[in-house]
Formats: sequence, structure tokens, C-alpha cells
Amino acid sequence: MPKYLIDVNLPYYFSLWNTKDFIHQKDINDMASDDEIWNYAKQNGLTIITKDKDFSLMQIMLGAPPKVVQIKFGNVRMKTFFEILSGCWNDVELLIEKNNLVNIYKNKIEAIV
Repeated sequence: MPKYLIDVNLPYYFSLWNTKDFIHQKDINDMASDDEIWNYAKQNGLTIITKDKDFSLMQIMLGAPPKVVQIKFGNVRMKTFFEILSGCWNDVELLIEKNNLVNIYKNKIEAIV
């Protein structure tokens, strides 16, 4: 059963997310609105992974569930994207268990209750 919902604006073919723990928005409805994604994640106990600040704002205003992991670094090459995420993903998973929002930067991770 998936734990994470990957937002449509993130790569579909990405080896880190190639497990049963991840489902991509494209597999559900790539035209869904932010509200529809939010509600789907909430109903299915999924954490949203996104670059979209709207989900972080929704999480702060509405609270969890769902939880949100926001990638907060700009456009980078896929190799760099993979290196950053794979280098910190174990920490992200630990932090999202006890926090409602985790922000990933190029060189740090920030957790917000």
C-alpha cells in the first residue's frame, strides 16, 4: 500500500520512487486540482511530495492529514535531483513520521510540527 503521493510536477520515472510505497498523481488523475489531490491523500493516508508551495500552505492552514514533503530547490539536472533526494531520503522518512511538514533544500532539511 502506498505511503506517498508524488505531485504531477515531479518526475514520473525516478528510481527512488519505483517501489510500492509511492504512487504518482499521473496514475490517479494528472488533471486533478490541488483540492482533489489534497482530499485523495487525506482519504488514503498518503503524504504528498511536491515542489508546489500551495500544499505546504494548505498543510499549515488546514493541518494534517495529509502530511507534506516539499522540495524547495530550483530546477536542477536529474542527476543532481537524484543525489540530493537519495542522500537525505532516510532522514526525510524519519522526520515526516513525527512532523506534518518537511522541507528539503539543497543542503538541509527542515521539519515543522
